Amino acid sequence: MTFEPSWDFYRSFLTVLQQGSLSAAARELGLTQPTIGRHVDALEQAIGAELFIRSPNGLLPTDAAQALKPYAETLAATAAALLRTASGERESVAGTVRVSASEVVAVEVLPGILGPLQETYPELQIELSASDTIEDLVNREADIAVRMAEPQQDALVVRRIGDIPLGFHAHRHYLERHGIPQTMADLATHRLIGFDRQTAYVRMVMKRYPAPEGIKFAYRTDSNLAQLSAIRAGVGIGICQIGLARDNPDLVHVLPDAFVIPLGTWVVMHESLKTSPRCRATFDALVKGLQTYQRYSTGT
Repeated sequence: MTFEPSWDFYRSFLTVLQQGSLSAAARELGLTQPTIGRHVDALEQAIGAELFIRSPNGLLPTDAAQALKPYAETLAATAAALLRTASGERESVAGTVRVSASEVVAVEVLPGILGPLQETYPELQIELSASDTIEDLVNREADIAVRMAEPQQDALVVRRIGDIPLGFHAHRHYLERHGIPQTMADLATHRLIGFDRQTAYVRMVMKRYPAPEGIKFAYRTDSNLAQLSAIRAGVGIGICQIGLARDNPDLVHVLPDAFVIPLGTWVVMHESLKTSPRCRATFDALVKGLQTYQRYSTGT
């Protein structure tokens, strides 16, 4: 006899897949390990296939688990969107809004915008997803997104903020020890902070702004937030948003006339949410706050 698996089974399965063990999934969901195990067993019985193989490194997903993963992720996103929709009142700015933004923007810029917004609307709740992965607004993985790539999907409300400039920066203590480069070629003698892997975005930047011969990164990390932290700690010279560096008197803008990257910025939400008071208020606050930040970054 077959039965329709509960959403709880899929949620437990997806969390085990993400966390790598029953115990870690139980901690994440606030359930007991036996409960998670029963959920996975029940789902395996329902689909007639084994989902995990035990190994010294934890639970390894089978091919069946990998095939099921995107559908479970869609279920998770839909369930979260349902809760956010149900939490909101039609006539007041209340309930939950999920905002997606890059790590740096989420950590360094948005708290100064979203904090005052919640002071104005105490019943508004914010879920902030800090990730450089672009979340799908059409499938409601997020309600509103701050993006550094022009949106290509239809059915979106889009506001272009403008270009947020990036430039080379270093802590004054590093420059006191190693000197200030006067040309791009001088960077070859400095400790540079950069990416560990050449992602599509990094390749695009390097193609558009080719580095002089002999330049290489001595401190590498794929996290923009980790790069910013390294610049602030005096590790070397790296690229960061000019607006963030202006807030720190110890950071020096290096080669300002020779190298600037304009980072296009947009605020985006699904058009079905434009009549939602909580989403509209959050969208408008993000647009206004980021426009102010962009003007501060460019000195206009």
